[in-house]
Amino acid sequence: MTQDRHAELGTILGVFAHPDDEAYSAGGLMTEAVDAGRRVVCVTATRGEQGFPETDRRSLAERAALREGELAKCLATLGVTEHHWLDYRDGEGDRVDVAEAVAAVADLIADVRPDTVLTFGPDGMTGHVDHVAVSRWTTLAFRRAAPASARLLYMTQSREWNDRFMGSMDASRVMMVEGMTMPAVEPEDLAVWFRLDDELADRKVAALRCQASQVERLREELGADAYREMVREEFFRAAGDDDWRET
Repeated sequence: MTQDRHAELGTILGVFAHPDDEAYSAGGLMTEAVDAGRRVVCVTATRGEQGFPETDRRSLAERAALREGELAKCLATLGVTEHHWLDYRDGEGDRVDVAEAVAAVADLIADVRPDTVLTFGPDGMTGHVDHVAVSRWTTLAFRRAAPASARLLYMTQSREWNDRFMGSMDASRVMMVEGMTMPAVEPEDLAVWFRLDDELADRKVAALRCQASQVERLREELGADAYREMVREEFFRAAGDDDWRET
């Protein structure tokens, strides 16, 4: 049975790797929560300065500044007013001192005291090293600092979504590990399956388009209608006891 429990998320803390991760995975959930008067706090680990074509002639600093500005406009469109950077370098999540990163995220969790923490699963969705690292840091920090009643949710997809959208897309453009497929969960195993109505879907697309350096090329290739349908649904599963269990 579909679990559409977006209204039960309470105060939300989202921990992501790069600008645009937050809007793609949870833009609708965060916007609805803000509109309902609930607190939403977004954390971004890096400024995504590596996420440009090789032909881009801007310096890393210029790219970082561009993406910082794009994210600020995106969050304003979503209505999210609380944001924190972890200030790590893009593409180097696997080189970060784990204890340091976990402590930083744990401090934010202790301060915000969220009812729900949203982040990547251990698969990192695409296998990106920064996504995987953020999943590890956030999971360990959650176990250290989250209120006993809080929930940790990992972004995922449904098999039906994968069949509809990944089947016609060049997987190498999305997946960072050769041969890896997008994770998927059966409907009965989803903690949240949120389908945005037309108004909310339009607002999410508008927020994503604020991050034009990352979004516009894909939107143009898919077409406006197909892109809107691709981002209309948001899926999360509950973290398991064995996820990132440190020995």
